[in-house]
Amino acid sequence: MPTSYPESNTPDFEYDEFAEACKVEDIVAFGAVFLSIFYSLVFAFGLVGNLLVVFALTKSRKPKSITDIYLLNLALCDLLFVATLPFWTHYVINEEGLHNAVCKLTTAFFFIGFFGGIFFITIISIDRYLAIVLAVNSMNNRTVQHGVTISLSVWAAAILVAAPQFMFTKHKDNECLGDYPEILQEIWPVLRNVEANVLGFLLPLLIMSFCYFRIIWTLFSCKNQKKSRAIKLILLVVVVFFLFWTPYNVMIFLETLKLYDFFPSCDVKRKLRLALSVTETLAFSHCCLNPLIYAFAGEKFRRYLSHLYRKCKAALCGPSVHAGFSASESPRSRQGSILSSNFTHYTSDGETSILL
Repeated sequence: MPTSYPESNTPDFEYDEFAEACKVEDIVAFGAVFLSIFYSLVFAFGLVGNLLVVFALTKSRKPKSITDIYLLNLALCDLLFVATLPFWTHYVINEEGLHNAVCKLTTAFFFIGFFGGIFFITIISIDRYLAIVLAVNSMNNRTVQHGVTISLSVWAAAILVAAPQFMFTKHKDNECLGDYPEILQEIWPVLRNVEANVLGFLLPLLIMSFCYFRIIWTLFSCKNQKKSRAIKLILLVVVVFFLFWTPYNVMIFLETLKLYDFFPSCDVKRKLRLALSVTETLAFSHCCLNPLIYAFAGEKFRRYLSHLYRKCKAALCGPSVHAGFSASESPRSRQGSILSSNFTHYTSDGETSILL
């Protein structure tokens, strides 16, 4: 579940070592209004944007590449993440919270989408490294079948890693929270936060940093403009991901320290609670951004959106509106469009995605 929700039976108070009540109900009340509006907006934009990406990748007549397989799964992770937001909105504004089964499923989908997204971005970075730095050696291994196998493994890993985050979650006293066995009550919340920081942030950061350092070094050496264009979109996806998720992970780390009474002051606890909610909203909005990145950085994705717009306009306005590409388009333009089918199943130059 979103970590801004407390794992206790008294959500409006936190207690210091002297048992003096630290009131945070004003922050909770503010969050109930702000988060419900924010979640609704993110759901709408994230759903539409990622569905467009899925349609662009699945409806195209081009043979799919391994990059397309990974980008498709990344969009599916974002959709899974987005699908939980209406339930969290209901949870925020409804005093009865979520029913037990809905609570468990929503929390599970949330964390599977979270870890799946970061894992696929990491896999995409490794794939770019193989395609550009180790181009000759990896050519025969970067097939669509290979991409499907790896994608299934990533989904299995995401479910496995997400399990500790939701396995003890249940509906209790109108709250959707972790109800841990007595022996795990102190250590399990710490392990959850450490897992989110290490497997959901630090380890992927190290892997991506290595991959892109080697990629940049290779591009400087060979001066291949085609390869430079090929990694532009993927690199942008990674950079934006970490800009949006880094503050949230820092706050998760501070929340871990708070569990060990590093911040006894009530004022500091209130500020941490507010900061966690703010950074959480920033992180959640990331699921809307990848489609925007494709639209701005991917020429073929823009062509697909234009083609889709013409088809919808034709359906609404009648047959007088041409849904296909106009006759005035040059053969060269049509050949490079989203509907052309001149891509191979794999390549070592990295410029393979339908979205690029």
